[in-house]
Amino acid sequence: MHSFSSQVAIVTGGGSGIGKEVAIRLVKAGAQVVIGGRDEAKLKQAAAEIDPSGANVRWHAGDIAHPSTAKELVELAHRDFGGVDILINNAGVFRPKPFLDIDETEYDWFLDTILKGKFFMAQAAAKAMQQRGGGAIVQTGSLWALQAIGATPSAAYSAANAGVHALTRNLAIELAPLNIRINTVAPAVVETPVYNTFMTSDQVKATLPAFNAFHPLGRNGQPADVAEAMLFLASTRASWITGTVLPVDGGVMAGRHA
Repeated sequence: MHSFSSQVAIVTGGGSGIGKEVAIRLVKAGAQVVIGGRDEAKLKQAAAEIDPSGANVRWHAGDIAHPSTAKELVELAHRDFGGVDILINNAGVFRPKPFLDIDETEYDWFLDTILKGKFFMAQAAAKAMQQRGGGAIVQTGSLWALQAIGATPSAAYSAANAGVHALTRNLAIELAPLNIRINTVAPAVVETPVYNTFMTSDQVKATLPAFNAFHPLGRNGQPADVAEAMLFLASTRASWITGTVLPVDGGVMAGRHA
């Protein structure tokens, strides 16, 4: 177990899925955590799971597409816990749709939530980390930004995540003098509530198992699979790693297996 004793972390998209999984593990390892998301009820419930005592968790509801939300998350971390050491830049959205059918509103939704949201969240957190002498940023990117998957057409989503991957390399260079590291994980199909945002529960039950075989290791990812990689990259064990995009994908990037 990595120790995150006396570390303060912000986790966006912390109300469910990968974000909640990371937050649970951070608090268990001694960190104080601020979770962000759009759904107040979901955040309250997640906070109770992350730390039943409430002492080491705070939550803030807001749309990460607005840079003001990022500032508010940093202010809350600063006010209640004294600063920011770690950012889990995780909030995102997903909804497959053919390229020829995407309209401007949908395009903006993907780019604003995924790329603009992560851009200004990283900026606000880095300014706070600078005051603490350094820190670590870990982002959620996507396998879809590394290769296209015919079964799930997602051009705008993929383009936004390619931006997140490029941001990783650029910020690694710019923030290195400030002792701030930044890395990104690129997951394949991970079984999180994101699929329930565009499918019914019955559709999810019918669809997700079909993707097991897509991964050479024979199964879809679970939030814990991605959370463990993120915790490593956020920890001092990864102190000489910055600017990387790590596929966490059951072997998909290795090549075609069927």
